[in-house]
Amino acid sequence: MSEPIERETQMGENNPLGLDGIEFIEYATSRPQAAGQALEAMGFHPIARHRSREVLLYRQGTMNVVINAHGGEGRGSVQLREAPVIAAVAFRVKDAAVAYARALDRGAWAVPVQVQVMELHIPAIHGVGGSRIYLVDRYREFSIWDVDFVPIPGVDQHPPALAGMHWFGLVQYIDYGRMADWCEFYRELFGFAELPDDERFGIMPNGTILASPCKSFFLQLVEPPPGLDDVECEEMLQRIGLGAPDVPQAVAALRARGVEFVEGEQVHSGVRGALTKSLVGMMFELVHDEREAS
Repeated sequence: MSEPIERETQMGENNPLGLDGIEFIEYATSRPQAAGQALEAMGFHPIARHRSREVLLYRQGTMNVVINAHGGEGRGSVQLREAPVIAAVAFRVKDAAVAYARALDRGAWAVPVQVQVMELHIPAIHGVGGSRIYLVDRYREFSIWDVDFVPIPGVDQHPPALAGMHWFGLVQYIDYGRMADWCEFYRELFGFAELPDDERFGIMPNGTILASPCKSFFLQLVEPPPGLDDVECEEMLQRIGLGAPDVPQAVAALRARGVEFVEGEQVHSGVRGALTKSLVGMMFELVHDEREAS
């Protein structure tokens, strides 16, 4: 990582928690095998298992995705549905303890964490819906995966990214009239900045786009379509955005693996982006992005 980016990840007025990218995204599901097959079709590889829970780590390039099928109570436990839901996102930070304290000072709600013997304490705050936002500072020479997870024997722990894919961001669905609230949430807690309306990416440009203070990923907040203002809509992290230097090349590589894409008059694959059809309830958006993965 270059020196200018290093400077931007320091804690300060524009980056109060010292964000430095996404460490992992977690799906929760009662059907982990089906979710795993969908991830493998997208180019991810299972590389490690949690020491004591039904949790599996998938990776490609710099991206980590966790499939959590551990129901019940306590840390790592979630309310499981058949269709996978994005239950958590982990932000990389310079110092997790300091970032956590600052987040609470700025109004975040703490998530109680119960740590068992030989497990790392990873602080978390409440996100949209029932999701969690973890704060991780161990992601360089020594990582969280070195403690809580056991590598699958004979598996490459660092599989290359398919077609250069990397994190681009997350799409969050919000209820009608809640745009200002969520913009303030991400701005005040983390230092996200709203992009102008004429700055858009990919083929799904609706909503408001927020840039992370570390300039490495984006959040897209999307309200319900007109006419649903009297209906309460579920707020949730809806899909993952994957950057690719050449979207048609990435689409071709994924189609060869059995992935289907939405193709219609309004939404169709192109040089700017593409949207996968539902993979057991999981959708992925490809966005043209020539930046190198970090």
